[in-house]
Amino acid sequence: MSLRASSKRSDRTKRGVAVGDRVSVIPYMHCGTCIACRGGKTNCCTDMKVLGVHIDGGMRERMAVPVSHLIAANDLTLDQTAALEPFAIGAHAVRRSGLAAGETALVIGGGPIGLGVMAFAKSRGARVVAMDVNEDRLAFCRAWAGVDATVNALRDQLAAVPGANGGELPTVVFDATGNAQSMAAAFGYAAHGGRLIYVGLVSADIAFHDPEFHKRELTLMASRNATREDFERVLEVIRAGTIDVNRYITHRSSLDDMIGQFEEWLKPESKVIKAMVEL
Repeated sequence: MSLRASSKRSDRTKRGVAVGDRVSVIPYMHCGTCIACRGGKTNCCTDMKVLGVHIDGGMRERMAVPVSHLIAANDLTLDQTAALEPFAIGAHAVRRSGLAAGETALVIGGGPIGLGVMAFAKSRGARVVAMDVNEDRLAFCRAWAGVDATVNALRDQLAAVPGANGGELPTVVFDATGNAQSMAAAFGYAAHGGRLIYVGLVSADIAFHDPEFHKRELTLMASRNATREDFERVLEVIRAGTIDVNRYITHRSSLDDMIGQFEEWLKPESKVIKAMVEL
């Protein structure tokens, strides 16, 4: 989401933004006082309120946002400014994973969040394997994110993952599907001593086989939202021209037509990667 900043006072040195600035919104309203916030993990505040989810803010023409949750982006296009937030989620997951250059990362799910994970994994010098159930999405992962290999989860299953990594399982696995079956299966894709990061969220219980989990001494992580640090990292990468936002946005709609478009966008044949609503 991108907006124009407005205020009765304009003091860039104190606020970081001025009237008329093009800004990106950090939509995660944290309390600032809980144990997570005090530790700098504002993304998992105990009283988190996300704009458009827990509180009003999605698809509105005007809204009030604390200046602490605005990032000036005057040198970016509106498309680039609005894309900071979804990319920040992927950037946060990669930062949290501790992914290092030379490692192999498997990213399950070639949607808008998974693509961001792939892009930032590649920026760290990792070898990236993309897994999805849709061949069109896998083709986009190759063309847009520059992944090193792809695996069709319906056709190839587990046997193809070592083959895409020289016979070894990847040391880092990101699941960005939000699908309980995929998230449970992801335990089997990580190498011994590896890390599994859940980027997607599902409203369900997830079970795993404990002896196998212990045998591999896996590290399981959740990655939620993003912090200002992640937004600023994405800002740097977009400014450097490393991420092509234009090709990432595949569909557009006006605010008036958006409701009617949603059902079509949900269909696989629509080939949506990222849709943008324009005022």
